[in-house]
Amino acid sequence: MLGIDTNVLVRFLVRDDEAQFEKARRLIKREIAAGRCVFVSHLVILETEWVLRSRYGLPKNLIIEAISGLLDAADVRFEDEPAVEEALFIWKDTTADFAGCLIGTKNRRLGCRATATFDVKAAKLPGFIAG
Repeated sequence: MLGIDTNVLVRFLVRDDEAQFEKARRLIKREIAAGRCVFVSHLVILETEWVLRSRYGLPKNLIIEAISGLLDAADVRFEDEPAVEEALFIWKDTTADFAGCLIGTKNRRLGCRATATFDVKAAKLPGFIAG
């Protein structure tokens, strides 16, 4: 299994630099051809969502489609994939940030009774309390 960084994942998804896209594509293809998976950590998926939203101006629905497509790929593994899936499901219908959704989901899966926050939007999510 090969972990990939945000810049590799973003280039693969947005294809805005053809040379870097090709390098990312070949790297991923080589791993898959060798029977290995590509690994995406929570840090990478959080940073990727932020870059797609803030740098590329992609709307939430397209970001959800991109991440969902990665989740559906058999050769891409995520750190605690069920937490990412749940966070996407929650994020779809809220004004809270994706990061808040993933933090709350992950904390709950790790046994936290709640997640304290000063984020007004996240405080409205199930499992959060206002700090």
